[in-house]
Amino acid sequence: MKQTLGPKDHAEAVALFRAQVLGVLVSRVLTRGDRIEALRELSQTRFRPPGSPITRQFAVSTLERWLYAYRKDGLDGLKPQVRSDRGPAQMLTEAQRTLICDIRRDHPNASAALILRTLVTEGRVADGAVSANTVRRLLRQRGADRLSGKHAGPRRTRRRWQCERPNELWHADVCHAASLRIGDRTAPVRIHAMLDDASRYIVAIRAVSSEREADMLALVVDTARNVGLPERFYFDNGPTYRGETLATACARLAVKLIHARPYDPQARGKMERFWRTLREGCLDHMGIQSSLHDVQTRLLAFCAEHYHITPHSSLMGKTPAQVWATRHTREVSDDVLHDALTVRHTRRVRNDGTVSVAGVDWELDAGYLAGRKLTIARSMFDPADPPWVEYDGRRLTLTRVNPTKNARRRRPRAAQRIDAVPFDPAGAMLNKLVGRNQNQENS
Repeated sequence: MKQTLGPKDHAEAVALFRAQVLGVLVSRVLTRGDRIEALRELSQTRFRPPGSPITRQFAVSTLERWLYAYRKDGLDGLKPQVRSDRGPAQMLTEAQRTLICDIRRDHPNASAALILRTLVTEGRVADGAVSANTVRRLLRQRGADRLSGKHAGPRRTRRRWQCERPNELWHADVCHAASLRIGDRTAPVRIHAMLDDASRYIVAIRAVSSEREADMLALVVDTARNVGLPERFYFDNGPTYRGETLATACARLAVKLIHARPYDPQARGKMERFWRTLREGCLDHMGIQSSLHDVQTRLLAFCAEHYHITPHSSLMGKTPAQVWATRHTREVSDDVLHDALTVRHTRRVRNDGTVSVAGVDWELDAGYLAGRKLTIARSMFDPADPPWVEYDGRRLTLTRVNPTKNARRRRPRAAQRIDAVPFDPAGAMLNKLVGRNQNQENS
């Protein structure tokens, strides 16, 4: 590549231009009269300054000042001098300029016009002293403009980071895809995915029609049974990842749960970058599908045949599959998952022996527990499993209420036992009134 030597900045370019204007005068020895005559003749010539679209002439006094400056300090003497009063908002005092910058740092969403208007209304700045553009220049010069404010302060410093090894941290997020076309109606498509931080490997991906905590829990269960669990989860602040069930399950499984700072999508950069890759390579060209199965097969094919086997720049040219293969698997049994995903609530059993769990009515055969507050437990390990009642160290299974079946069920009649204990309160009072000894008669 051809390299050229040029001025390092505008000041040096101006100094070179002035030296060229002076030309041979800088080295000629002239008497005062000859020097003035040469400068007067030079002042009649037009020159084009650096960056100027027009030509101009320079006065004799200006050319003489340049000549003396060059003889004294060389090229540095020809550089333009910075004004001592340079800077925006010179009509404001230093205290007023500091106040404006402090307001912006404490209220980053306040515009320069709003800050100026408020200070003028309060009488802290004279009306017409400065314009809003002047305030903007002041804020920009002191690093308090809105762009700089996003990165101001140690708490907002953002650095590129990456976990040391696979299975140390997994990201999880949801992506909205094009809706399904099922006959005359449409259905939403929500893609849940989990990405390993160190390898960028897609640990799990699934297309469903909803964005609930139960969908995320089902994905966690299937992934844990297939590839184990990570040390930490890194989620956003959506309701899908803020539920009590997920937090409790992670605590029981010794998996640390981390949430990103609200309204900070840059903190989820790795996951957002994958969604962009998925859209460009798959979703944008998939068209309208008729079933979730079709969407799921395309997602798996994209990951297996392209994403996982393509060298990644952040992995020093390695593929996500190569780095993921070096992981240490943390296995977990079904029993541990079942216990970890068991949730318990307190419910009052209705007088008819039924209780509502997650919007579904269940019935309890133990009728003597009607009207009592009981602990109802259910496991999210398999949502199809029925809930149960934990009472007095026992586990009482609940069955789903079937009103039609109950209408045909024969109700048992109370049978009088032969050895039943006699109990007649009214007869006892009658015997007492007439002086009859019932015990003697019975014997």
